Amino acid sequence: MLDIQTASATPHIIRRIDYTPPDWQVPTIALDFDLDAAATRVRATLQVVRTSAHGNPLILDGDGLTPIIVKVDGVAVNDWRHEDGALVIPLSGADHIVETEVEIAPERNTQLMGLYASGGNLCTQCEAEGFRRITFFPDRPDVLSVYTVRMSADQARYPVLLANGDPTAAGELPAGRHWAEWHDPFPKPCYLFALVAGNLVANRARFTTMSGREVALAIWVRAADLPKTEHALAALQTSMAWDERVYGREYDLDVFNIVAVDDFNFGAMENKGLNIFNSRYILADADTATDYDFDAIAAVVAHEYFHNWSGNRITCRDWFQLSLKEGFTVFRDQGFSADQGSAAVKRIEDVRGLRAAQFPEDAGPLAHPIRPDEYQEISNFYTATIYNKGAEVIRMIATILGAERFRTATDLYFDRFDGTAATCEDFVRSMEFGSGVDLTQFRLWYSQAGTPRVTASLRHEPGSGRAILTLSQRTLPTPGQPDKQPMVLPLKIKLFGADTATTLSGEQLVMLDTAGQQMIFDGVTERPVLSINRGFSAPIIVETDRSAADLAFLSAHDDDPFARYEAMQQLMLDTLVESATLGRADHAAVIAAVAGTLDDASLDPAFIAEAVLLPSDAFVGDQMPLVDPEAIFRAREALRRDLGRQLDVRWRAHYEGALAERFEYTPAAKGLRRLKTVALGYIAASGAADAPALAFRQFEAADNMTDRQGALTTLIAGDTAERVAALDIFYNLYGDNALVLDKWFQTQALSPRDDTLATVQELARHRDFTLANPNRARALIGAFSVNQRAFNAASGAGYRFVADQLIALDKLNPQTAAKLLPPLGRWRRFDAKRAGLMKAELERIVGTPGLSKDMFEQASKSLAG
Repeated sequence: MLDIQTASATPHIIRRIDYTPPDWQVPTIALDFDLDAAATRVRATLQVVRTSAHGNPLILDGDGLTPIIVKVDGVAVNDWRHEDGALVIPLSGADHIVETEVEIAPERNTQLMGLYASGGNLCTQCEAEGFRRITFFPDRPDVLSVYTVRMSADQARYPVLLANGDPTAAGELPAGRHWAEWHDPFPKPCYLFALVAGNLVANRARFTTMSGREVALAIWVRAADLPKTEHALAALQTSMAWDERVYGREYDLDVFNIVAVDDFNFGAMENKGLNIFNSRYILADADTATDYDFDAIAAVVAHEYFHNWSGNRITCRDWFQLSLKEGFTVFRDQGFSADQGSAAVKRIEDVRGLRAAQFPEDAGPLAHPIRPDEYQEISNFYTATIYNKGAEVIRMIATILGAERFRTATDLYFDRFDGTAATCEDFVRSMEFGSGVDLTQFRLWYSQAGTPRVTASLRHEPGSGRAILTLSQRTLPTPGQPDKQPMVLPLKIKLFGADTATTLSGEQLVMLDTAGQQMIFDGVTERPVLSINRGFSAPIIVETDRSAADLAFLSAHDDDPFARYEAMQQLMLDTLVESATLGRADHAAVIAAVAGTLDDASLDPAFIAEAVLLPSDAFVGDQMPLVDPEAIFRAREALRRDLGRQLDVRWRAHYEGALAERFEYTPAAKGLRRLKTVALGYIAASGAADAPALAFRQFEAADNMTDRQGALTTLIAGDTAERVAALDIFYNLYGDNALVLDKWFQTQALSPRDDTLATVQELARHRDFTLANPNRARALIGAFSVNQRAFNAASGAGYRFVADQLIALDKLNPQTAAKLLPPLGRWRRFDAKRAGLMKAELERIVGTPGLSKDMFEQASKSLAG
């Protein structure tokens, strides 16, 4: 077996407990950029101030930088040294001016961290530690500086020069060059620094803040993309107004700029006053973007804008506090999105995402608390745990406090810590001081990994009219945390009468904070049915003794939309697990429940579409002791086939009812399109002879990408002439649109067909496939690795394919490669043969010469965890 400790240099582990304040602060920094894709000169002038009576030198972090000039108080010095890339300068006084000059090559920066070239433009990404690739600086989030930035560049090639803050001056230079200067008056950490230079045009608007200030808004893109920015611009204006109304937060600069770039490791970045976005989260029109894309754009625009306060005005003391800004801001953007349409559907989508990404993370070798204790490479902690589970932790606090006290507490937090680098503990204390609620035990959510499991059993005593609810909780061991303490779980609970469907008890908020407890309900005159964790009030796994009849009852009668959806999903899940385990199951209860939902005219079509969708293959596998991909696939296909055949009339009625609708981006229209696509999928699953023709007609007639991709997704599962034609037409229509072409790659990578692996291997050799673009890598490699059946082919060829791609990608872009590795780390969840094959690929990755820190940490933990 490969010795993972010798496969790479011994990793340097950063521990939260070792945090010490910086020896030097940098109150001001002036940057002067002589911009060019091949060779950019960066001159930095730092005011440095010793923070205490110590004798330590000034340490300025650097990555791949060589100083050309080093000056202290205007005089060139030579008594500096290089240590692990950092510039170490002995200084005797308490306050100095330090100047450095370096040269970097943006066009050779394939890591897309620091200053790099994308599509002929220059842009930056500095979170978490990219600024050290631009200039020497104490690259840590608790060093807050006021920035002044001057840029000079060729005017024809880079006519637009943008940076953080507000523009202060600009002018022309000899030889066709020009310059611009920007100043950000708000102290910020260097990870929020941003610069963009390029040939861009802007969609502009204005926003008047609640105090009457005028803010100039602009979204900068290539000229051809300008018409696709209206939705994002409207979302920005809406989110600014929403943050004022809901949180009392007002924007603070004179301008707010967004720039869309094609090559980006993340979704977007909240740099102060100059947000830089992956173009997929800005560009949208009906022909090229699905409803999901439109929704995601609005959510991400809101998320990055909300960071202006929860992330920028108040930043993180250190990277262990990452969820302080990300969890809170995800919670805020989820609230914004819920207010723009169906709150119930939004909650369902958020929980589905949590279960798909975060629950497996919590159950695997990479499990970590939302405030980790240590890391090797911070980029590996931009995870679903930090973001999505972090948001659920904030949601629980809001639930416990109530809306009014939560708003009082957040106001206190913003006021108390404005302009500082804060901690998660600072946030929790603010919640306590602002509400009077003791959250001592609740703090375990910040330090304890894993998903709590709650067992609920309800017993009725007809003679006494009592119902007794017994609750218990446990959290399974996770790496480094074998023993778990009871968590604080706010559970919303309600009882319904099984005979009359009336409410037997009003909704109660139960605080389960011990290993077990009982509740007694009096006056229960009929058999009660339990509705628990309503609204998904706690991010837990619930195990109950409710029967299939109880779940079917709740799916028809529960007055909490999420609980109603959850009952249907649990009914489906139980049926699929039984079928995958035993090879057979009775589908009657599921079919009856789905029929009842389809027939309920009071329900929103968007909710119906979510409720009648079967749980994913991966989620079914999460419920089994060992994942059996083929058995799960067969069970799911059999249930889909029966639902399609026995409810054919209903599916066609819903499908035909939405055919005449023309495209509108409204909640009602989105719901109809969603239900239409779901209905089409079930018609096809039934094996109906006309299904391919029906789907192809939708594909050709579609006036929007939602309907077109929905039809393509339906066709991709079959083996028909319509499938081949649709793929060719789609490629010919959108081959020159990178974002839409990503959908073409992704749809094929997610196909349930037997030959998907061979198709993906061929697509990896396609002339339009490149690992250099993160979106394209995620569209093919990332999508394939979550295709449970294809990725887990018994031969192990899927594992080897993904490992080959990740090893190649690591040489270009370690961050993106590391984020695509976790599916290989789930080897303990599979049979011995698959586990051995998957583990062998992880060992091969760890043993690869020159492997990045990002990949080594993820792969070695996946092996050892």
